[in-house]
Amino acid sequence: MTIKWGPELEIGIPVIDSQHARIVEYINIVDEVQHTHNQEQLLNVLNELVDYTLSHFAFEESLMEEAGYPFVKAHSKVHQLFIRRVEDFQTRAVAGEDITTELLTVLKTWLVNHIKRDDKDYSDLVKVNMHDAERRVKAQKGPWFKRLFA
Repeated sequence: MTIKWGPELEIGIPVIDSQHARIVEYINIVDEVQHTHNQEQLLNVLNELVDYTLSHFAFEESLMEEAGYPFVKAHSKVHQLFIRRVEDFQTRAVAGEDITTELLTVLKTWLVNHIKRDDKDYSDLVKVNMHDAERRVKAQKGPWFKRLFA
């Protein structure tokens, strides 16, 4: 059964929500592979999933650090453990093992729980920080534009 992206998975940070939606798309491709048994497609989606989650996690962690989120190191460790787990699935798949059912269960459970619990925990602090940063940029632009065109 595919994961349906919806408001219950949103944390209220549009850039992060769109990245999470993309990860859901990858998981849904794994769901398709479970029925087609296309090993090449599975290996491709695993490669893409690992690459995408690495960049997503790095971006997410940078937002947390910038906002002063006190549990960024613990959150980062959760990310690292997940990546290692997916890489293990990748290794097993390359060796020819049929890992799709197990992988799908892990991905669906992990992602939904991670978003609803871990990511929701940092979201308010990051949203405030992003809003404050946006206000600072706007405040800096105002006088600069006025001086430039005065």
